[in-house]
Amino acid sequence: MTRARRFSQEVRERAVWMVFEHAPAHASQWGTITSIAEKIGCWRGRPSVMPVSDPATTDERASLKQLKRENFEQRRANEILKKASAYFAQAELDRRAK
Repeated sequence: MTRARRFSQEVRERAVWMVFEHAPAHASQWGTITSIAEKIGCWRGRPSVMPVSDPATTDERASLKQLKRENFEQRRANEILKKASAYFAQAELDRRAK
């Protein structure tokens, strides 16, 4: 015995498009989904019809990759500088105590 579907395919597709339309207004995709689900009252899991769109161009992807790499390097350099600073501060304290 199959369960009757509560919402038509058109309503489901419209809900998916509403999620993509309202995505900029929310911090995450899950936040958008829950917001739309409250308004429509029909969301369970991931929809079967998800439009695939990749707005990022090749140049944007390369630029983003470069920025992520630089960010990683800067975080690593900051960690090294913090450790070195703590080491030399401790050495200074030890030297004064003698």
